[in-house]
Amino acid sequence: MKNLMKSIFPAPLLSVALLVLWLLLNRSVSSGYIVLGVLLGLLIPVLLRGLRPLPVRVSHPLTIVRLALQVVWDTSVSNFNVLRFLLFPKMRRHPAAFVHIPLDLRDPNGLAVLAMIVCLTPGTAWAEISRDRSMLLIHALEVNDEQEVIDHIKQCYERPLMEIFE
Repeated sequence: MKNLMKSIFPAPLLSVALLVLWLLLNRSVSSGYIVLGVLLGLLIPVLLRGLRPLPVRVSHPLTIVRLALQVVWDTSVSNFNVLRFLLFPKMRRHPAAFVHIPLDLRDPNGLAVLAMIVCLTPGTAWAEISRDRSMLLIHALEVNDEQEVIDHIKQCYERPLMEIFE
């Protein structure tokens, strides 16, 4: 019975959220919109089940807080640096560069969070990851020392993500 319910409702919270969002987007709670919203809420999670991430077992809540604070700090510093670069382009300190970063992190959820962190930080972009997930290529707006960039990503982001997800 439990497996049957899980196959019909693989993500009950997502189904409810889809129904509510459908009704909000249509600004109507008429019976037709409710029926269509329920159908969408039931079908979309079933059809897109293969795209759902793997279940997450998160540990070390203090590490999560430290990582979040690090991301806020790095994002703030990067915002300042990008603003400086845009307002005073002649004061550019170092050239842009692609940096290869060897990865030890293998968890798909951890890699997804790492991708979000890198892309969230102004001046950096996730360019490519190798097929075996052992090498990450990022683009950074200013690179003085490649090893410094590698060490920063590995120490400040990868190590805590491994502690959280692996």
